[in-house]
Formats: sequence, C-alpha cells, structure tokens
Amino acid sequence: MVWAAAGLVTGIAFLLYGIDRIDEAAEGAYAVRPLLLPGIVLLWPLVLWRWWVLSRGSH
Repeated sequence: MVWAAAGLVTGIAFLLYGIDRIDEAAEGAYAVRPLLLPGIVLLWPLVLWRWWVLSRGSH
C-alpha cells in the first residue's frame, strides 16, 4: 500500500511538473499522460532518480 501511495504521488507530480522539463517532445501531450501513470506507480524510485539526474543536466 505504501509503495502504491508513494508511486501515485510521484506519478502525479512527475506528470504535472517533471515530464515537460526533461522531455521537450512531451509538451502538450496530455492525452498520453494517463497511460504512463501505471508504469510510474510501479517504477517510482527509478522515475525519481532519472528525474533528478536529468533535471541537473548530467545525463
């Protein structure tokens, strides 16, 4: 339950604020974002790590 809750919070934050900052092609692609949520919920630690690395500019 805790994993899913953390994943849901991470997923919503990433889809609202993070995806536009790390992927320019995702700007305006609002219809696709709900499809990404289940994967983000399951893999939220990896998503947070990649979001952090890419937002710092070190690929």
